[in-house]
Amino acid sequence: MPKGYLVANIRVNDPEVFKKFSQTALPIIEQYGGKILARGPHADRHEGNVAGVVTMLEFESKEAAETFYFSDDYQAAKAIRDTGCDTDLMIIEGL
Repeated sequence: MPKGYLVANIRVNDPEVFKKFSQTALPIIEQYGGKILARGPHADRHEGNVAGVVTMLEFESKEAAETFYFSDDYQAAKAIRDTGCDTDLMIIEGL
């Protein structure tokens, strides 16, 4: 079964909110079987002008990534993030 990937670009408006979100989200990611593959603000942006913290998570399947994202646990963490960040997020199935 192909893996599932969550890719997010988070524009941080309030670093304290982002810190709280990160601390809240990490155990939830692990609880749902997610693995952080990449995270940081220093992506080499060769096209476009969207800046922010890029995060890539891997899950056992796209369905597992969707289960994580729509879980009450993650939605509570997302509510924290949304108070101080603007986010572009997508979930995609691997090949």
